[in-house]
Amino acid sequence: MEILHSSLVILACLLGSLAEEDLQTNVFIFPESSNTAAVVLNASFQDPFTSVTVCLRSYTLLNRAYGLFSYATRKSDNELLIFKPKPNQYNFYVGGTSVTFSVPERMTSGPQWEHICMSWESATGLVEFWLDGQPLPRMGMKKGYSIGTGGSLLLAQDQDSVGGGFDINQSFTGELTDVYMWDRVLTPDEVLLIRNGGTLSKYILNWRSLSYQIKGYVVVKPSLMTIY
Repeated sequence: MEILHSSLVILACLLGSLAEEDLQTNVFIFPESSNTAAVVLNASFQDPFTSVTVCLRSYTLLNRAYGLFSYATRKSDNELLIFKPKPNQYNFYVGGTSVTFSVPERMTSGPQWEHICMSWESATGLVEFWLDGQPLPRMGMKKGYSIGTGGSLLLAQDQDSVGGGFDINQSFTGELTDVYMWDRVLTPDEVLLIRNGGTLSKYILNWRSLSYQIKGYVVVKPSLMTIY
């Protein structure tokens, strides 16, 4: 009976980690640099897609490079990647090619939550980057490309191979919340709606109904402050 009880406890934990969870008031906390800690996201897309938008909110004291959002396939370990090489730069990768957005340094004395939305469409190759509700000049890459399926999607690391190859010096430490993904480009009104805590439909990833698994030292807790 003891063995059966233990097995049921383990099964319940596994099912809990795979269940869809409403994380509206919570954050993922990555307390320390690591080459093991990540949140694996269980997304539902079966066919290649030709448009994408990813939105998320981050809070960190880091000044070094780090990965925020990584989708790796056998074809490309940077099939889709949001990477921050410097405090005032964001790199967005599609199919191994990247564009770099340089942003003004913040004129504040302390850290703040930072909300970003990044999108790309195959038809034009245009990349949009919204930072705290403000769009930067659009760039372009990978016109005519399709983002492949069958990969590994995760937060807080830069994958150098499918599901692994993490570099401790490129790991994220801090807090992440409001992670969303769509297989289309959001309109300006939709970007502002998401930034202010609103909801849309037809998600690939939905923070308010998220299926995920934690790897390594990651903690889920309520946010310490009002984010919106």
